[in-house]
Amino acid sequence: MIAVLKGDIVASRKLENQEYWLQPLKELLGSWGSTPENWELVWGDFFQVEIANPEEALHKAFEIKALIKKTKSPDSPKLVGAIDVRMAIGIGEKTYSGQRISESNGSAFIHSGEKFDSLKKENTFLAVKSKWETFDEEINLYLKLAETFLERWTVSSAELAEIVLQNPDITQEEIGRRMGIKQSAVSGRWGRANLDELLKIEQVFRRKIKELLP
Repeated sequence: MIAVLKGDIVASRKLENQEYWLQPLKELLGSWGSTPENWELVWGDFFQVEIANPEEALHKAFEIKALIKKTKSPDSPKLVGAIDVRMAIGIGEKTYSGQRISESNGSAFIHSGEKFDSLKKENTFLAVKSKWETFDEEINLYLKLAETFLERWTVSSAELAEIVLQNPDITQEEIGRRMGIKQSAVSGRWGRANLDELLKIEQVFRRKIKELLP
């Protein structure tokens, strides 16, 4: 069983130079696997990623969210990033492996595609689909609630979240040194970014996947 993450960049045309988000996203996806077998970025702002361990899927989705939300136009003084990302996680089987991820097939790919197609209609930015309806219902409720703070993330909130997600054992003192701010400022940003809630949702997702997998 695997996970497939499908997403697209929202309002990417707001940025005159697409490299502000494109190159960092390529580097992140490249650290997870090779293209085009494991991931592809096509049509300018659409991407698809295969995740061998489904327990890691939500963590990786949050990493992408933080990377995109911290992107801002250098010409804009706004503290909020210029673009956003919409993603669907499909969990299931892989029954055919193509030379490109877009050629591969199985229930994980079908689930991610179906859920991705419904995101706009459901007015949501991140959701999951699997064969476990109760699991989907619970996790998607958590993710919908998480949007109340995810969509309010400032650039600094997203930068902090990215550091924490990529360095799970890092201390607030170390974060402060990396960001050039005091530990008390880190604590304040941590609360405003709702990182405790974010990490708790990720932990619940990980635990429930472990319980459901054979």
